[in-house]
Amino acid sequence: MEITSITIRKMGSEGKMKAIVSVTFDHSFVVHDIKVIEGNNGYFIAMPSRKTQDGEFKDIVHPINSEFREKLSSAVMQKYFEALEAAEAAEPPSPEPQEGI
Repeated sequence: MEITSITIRKMGSEGKMKAIVSVTFDHSFVVHDIKVIEGNNGYFIAMPSRKTQDGEFKDIVHPINSEFREKLSSAVMQKYFEALEAAEAAEPPSPEPQEGI
């Protein structure tokens, strides 16, 4: 299964959730609402989930082996950091504070 498209649908700098991503596989299947999270030990992705009746969150879809999980995580994080760099480059520079005013 090949990752054929990664779309950053929403980016934010507030809180731990940094982006919401959609990933297309083999030009045939898409998974929406993969989240990029900034945790205590670095960034990671969280798969789409739903809350159960007992308050626990369960993944709706997820990789079933560690090799594909790593492949997916690496591809999403690479795309996220590219988008973050592009967003930072597009921001106008902050005006320098002027003394004596």
